[in-house]
Amino acid sequence: MRPSTIAIDGPAASGKSTIGYHLADCLGYLFLDTGVLYRAVTWVAQDRGIPVEAEDQITRLGEDVEIEVLPSAATDGRQNTVKVDGRDVTWEIRSPRVERDVSPVAAYPGVRHALTKRMREIACKGYVVMVGRDIGTVVIPDADLKLYVVASAGVRAQRRYMELREKGKDVSYEQVLAGIHQRDRIDSSRATAPLRAAADGITVDTTDLSVETMFAEVERLVNQYDAVKCEQGVRNESSRV
Repeated sequence: MRPSTIAIDGPAASGKSTIGYHLADCLGYLFLDTGVLYRAVTWVAQDRGIPVEAEDQITRLGEDVEIEVLPSAATDGRQNTVKVDGRDVTWEIRSPRVERDVSPVAAYPGVRHALTKRMREIACKGYVVMVGRDIGTVVIPDADLKLYVVASAGVRAQRRYMELREKGKDVSYEQVLAGIHQRDRIDSSRATAPLRAAADGITVDTTDLSVETMFAEVERLVNQYDAVKCEQGVRNESSRV
């Protein structure tokens, strides 16, 4: 037996998307990094000249804009292809400009409500690994397996800095670190669905872990779930005899 729905939460650049993509690939499940939905709404607002403070207008974007998250056939390192109104914005939504404004946008209750509805429609079909900041606590609190992935702010900033530099972005480590701290403050203190670990979630600290060790650890947790469920099934069958 395998967990049909896996929820993975954690702060920016903690490794949760890397872990989630790996698990989805191993299990043959759908992978959904829900952060791309909030990033897409943020990008649309910026593209249309809507200020980040315009909560009502941005909420309407969350309700109405056409966002597609598709499996990727590209070879440029993307985990999904994200389209807004048919336009590929996969890399545009990863820009420092979007990074700066996505947390305020994601804190708007109307935006969260609209996008959470979309996420639940996907999750109800099962066989999905869903990554975000309130997946195990709000979006799918009944997920079979919940992971909370963390790492130190310095390590997370270094990861994001290297990612941006590899894509030719002219940013400094100090700028990225400041952005990480800002996102942490906003995500953890927002009134609606703040970032926190689910009470029944398992914390995975990736600060000192290599990618290979991260993968081995989460695979162990999935296999451990299998073993526990199988044991419970045997006990249930025995009780019926």
